[in-house]
Amino acid sequence: MSRPSMEIKADNPITLFDRTQMPVIIQVYLEFNHLKQLFRQGWLRHGIPRDRCESVAEHSLGVAVLALLLAETYHPELDTNKVLRMALLHDFGEIYAGDIIPNDENSTSKSRLERESMLKVFEKLPNGKNYVSLWEDFESGDSREAHFVRQVDRLEMGLQAAVYQARGYTGLGEILESARRGLVDEELNALLESLEVLI
Repeated sequence: MSRPSMEIKADNPITLFDRTQMPVIIQVYLEFNHLKQLFRQGWLRHGIPRDRCESVAEHSLGVAVLALLLAETYHPELDTNKVLRMALLHDFGEIYAGDIIPNDENSTSKSRLERESMLKVFEKLPNGKNYVSLWEDFESGDSREAHFVRQVDRLEMGLQAAVYQARGYTGLGEILESARRGLVDEELNALLESLEVLI
């Protein structure tokens, strides 16, 4: 699986150990741990220095926390367990594919690389197909939960852009606009706006 060059803090931790003696769940955890080492590439491109740039894992945690709180507050009709699981797993495709910026790669290639990554990580687990299926649901956006988590993913990006702007970084308007375009839920859009007006 080839992927574009990515800026990382360190190599994938799985490469530091002999996998033959390692429980499969620990292998999956170490593969996930790579998301702690992988910078969000879009922030670097927009001038956020490496020492301030969030990792993919930090973004994923932000999405999961927001998804839990927002689902319970605004959308109690959703399956919160599914929402939380989807939010936690939504970036696992980037473990081996990297954090591909949409402008860098066509969506078919990005999707293929991320699916290959998901299969590589989860095919080792007896219930791995369930995780891949959940990720595929997120990617398609077909279920109500997936549609919601996809919006929360955009909201978290917009909120992080607002945090960076409040710290004095500029040139993030394109990212904020991209976040706004992904928000169709009025409550979520209002939340982003509520932080933007304070900058």
